[in-house]
Amino acid sequence: MAKKQFKAESKRLLEMMINSIYSQKEIFLRELISNSSDAIDKIYYKALTDNTLSFDKDSYYMKVIADKENRTLKLIDTGIGMTKEELEANLGTIAKSGSLAFKNENESKDGHDIIGQFGVGFYSSFMVADVVTVISRALGSEEAYKWESIGTDGYTIVTHEKEEIGTEITLKIKENTEDENYDEYLDEYRLKGIIKKYSDFIRYPIKMDSTQSRRNEDSENEFDEFQEEQVINSMVPIWRKNKKELTAEDYENFYNEKHYGFDKPIKHIHVSVDGAIRYNAILFIPEKTPYDFYSKEFEKGLELYSNGVLIMDKCSDLLPDYFSFVKGMVDSEDLSLNISREILQHDKQLKLIAKNINKKIKSELQSLLKDEREKYEEFYKSFGRQLKYGVYSDFGSNKESLQDLIMFYSSKEKKLVTLDEYVSKMPEDQKYIYYASGESYERIERLPQTELVAEKGYEILYFIDEIDEFAIKMIMNYKEKEFKSISSGDLGIETEEKTDQTDAEKNENNDLFDYMKTILSDKVKDVRVSKRLRSHPVCLSTEGEVSIEMEKILKAMPNNENVKADKVLEINTNHEVFQSLKKAFEQDKEKLNLYTNLLYNQALLIEGLPIQDPVEFTNDICKVMV
Repeated sequence: MAKKQFKAESKRLLEMMINSIYSQKEIFLRELISNSSDAIDKIYYKALTDNTLSFDKDSYYMKVIADKENRTLKLIDTGIGMTKEELEANLGTIAKSGSLAFKNENESKDGHDIIGQFGVGFYSSFMVADVVTVISRALGSEEAYKWESIGTDGYTIVTHEKEEIGTEITLKIKENTEDENYDEYLDEYRLKGIIKKYSDFIRYPIKMDSTQSRRNEDSENEFDEFQEEQVINSMVPIWRKNKKELTAEDYENFYNEKHYGFDKPIKHIHVSVDGAIRYNAILFIPEKTPYDFYSKEFEKGLELYSNGVLIMDKCSDLLPDYFSFVKGMVDSEDLSLNISREILQHDKQLKLIAKNINKKIKSELQSLLKDEREKYEEFYKSFGRQLKYGVYSDFGSNKESLQDLIMFYSSKEKKLVTLDEYVSKMPEDQKYIYYASGESYERIERLPQTELVAEKGYEILYFIDEIDEFAIKMIMNYKEKEFKSISSGDLGIETEEKTDQTDAEKNENNDLFDYMKTILSDKVKDVRVSKRLRSHPVCLSTEGEVSIEMEKILKAMPNNENVKADKVLEINTNHEVFQSLKKAFEQDKEKLNLYTNLLYNQALLIEGLPIQDPVEFTNDICKVMV
């Protein structure tokens, strides 16, 4: 029996594939099952055009048999089989695909599609096997043949006995090493898990002999074990069923079976597209944030299937980062697969699916916001921050898509409102969308800077997430209304009369403010009369793009560049404290130094900023008390 050699190109490809192409060895079973499914499909195709053939789907199946004692794993199918020439062509030349040729000859019959197109997956068997044996008898042939190989050294083909049409593949599983446990591919429960993971929706039964137990008839306390043939795969995926026949419970069960989360999804989205590219998708919007959602360990992505066969656990290309909370799957017959089903060509097909899914998710969230407000707010508490990150990321390129989905707490409504709801209720004389930043709603409520805006009856949006202000800076304006922080130097509210009064007070007390500015020269950009304060003696405002809250966030980041807000100390000239300042300026400069530092530290505390020298601050308080 002469051994035949693989072609040089095939030999190099086989070595490369075994060592690097597949990231997980377990997928060898997925590849063999997909090939067996193709073989059964081919008989189906033949039956469509050959009246002498009948296709009884119940007669066609695959069977997986593990023999631990002999270290063999066998896969039997009742498909179309292969002739000697086909064995030579399909298995002797790597990447020569009989399935692809068959598909080209029998395109688009009855909506079925051949899974295997590139003839490489079969050789993934050598990742786990020392010897691969294929015995096959083709439809219409009286003879069967055995193809056998130990890898790159070549292969043999000889005649062999086989009563039934179909193919039988036997893998001689490798011995364990220090790094690899090959015994797992002989374990019944492990094999079932691999089948369920990758091939659960193959449309033909995948059978296994399963170990069962029953009570011994002679003893109530003893149990006998026996083998029972079971069908492992589900065969008909939920996404190919008619939506009208499915209930909310069906979708929830699917969510739980796929372990997408431990919560109950707020909404499911079932998509079936039959156009330029065909695909089905079931997407879920979860109720709760996964424990690792905002960590580096979290992996976004949807399960990606090709004609019912799992290609990737998490295809990140299907979801933008701002929708990374979405769980689910996509199945398409039209994806272009490279030499491995794990390696996707980043082509227009995948991009088109991703674009459509993105639009669909946004549309469903908008509907949820409009029609089921309570559910949307529940969702938003869990994932609103991610939407705001989406507004900020990529230099604001997604702000138009996301700005109508984000919400903020309202000073008037005492609940979350959208930007559209805020703008629609603005008085005619209101120029800006006002917001305030802080650690909590309660702290923002007590900020001195809110007094003037609140007095005018204007609504204030409360920002308590670290991303809020950064996101708003990217949006810049909404429906031609600019955003304005209540700590901004110019609120755009002051009347001409009030401005004239403030200017007069500034001119009158210019020397005092200049002196205080000198005392705080390295801490504030200016000291000035406040236009916004009513009952409080002092506050900080800012000039420029960096606010006080932004400074806090940037300081907390690693490798920060010590970015600081340009702070202005504002003094309420109508407060009795101001009279003490004026008196000290005229009579006791040392006391003015004391008062100035106290007011500055007081303003820092109001903002939640740290005092540079707490001991000095407490000593200053003692001096005032004495």
